[in-house]
Amino acid sequence: MVERRRRFKQTTSLEERLSREVQALRQQAGLVPEGFARDALLRRASENEATLHLTRWLNSPGLRPPE
Repeated sequence: MVERRRRFKQTTSLEERLSREVQALRQQAGLVPEGFARDALLRRASENEATLHLTRWLNSPGLRPPE
């Protein structure tokens, strides 16, 4: 028997979800003392910000294909 994938429709855009997560991660990092846990939270926030910038760039109207 083949299992069916569980699908759901996103109600918010990827950009909005990423920006909210970046804010939440930075808030959490502010509450955690310096160390590995804080660095991990800040690293995830930074990675999400990079993803957000790439997503905006890829969706921009002025983007041209490589020549």
